[in-house]
Amino acid sequence: MKDFRKLKVWEKAHKITLKFYKITKKFPREDLYGLTSQIRRAAVSVPTNILEGCVRSSDANFARFLYISIGSTSELEYLTHLSSDLKYIENPSSTNLLEEVNEVKKMLITLIKKLRAYE
Repeated sequence: MKDFRKLKVWEKAHKITLKFYKITKKFPREDLYGLTSQIRRAAVSVPTNILEGCVRSSDANFARFLYISIGSTSELEYLTHLSSDLKYIENPSSTNLLEEVNEVKKMLITLIKKLRAYE
């Protein structure tokens, strides 16, 4: 079992989740159960799946949960673009968020490659 708190990718994913929660507080109230909820679920999914993978019995299982996290980062990319197009997020903020999400995605890919090297 790995300690998720020692993983930089988990820490970064957690910080991004907090940012998405803060940003979506400003979304229109009528979108609370739509886009706001979808973004929050996708954001929470990234660090949650990293954590869940850490407690799995093998590196292969851990990698499987990291792939789920990667899927959630892709979902966040689209949802951020959509939010920007809907003018819910200003352009500099959406660009910064996309950069951070892509950084987490790259970190996840690197971690998976390291896990696969030990198989």
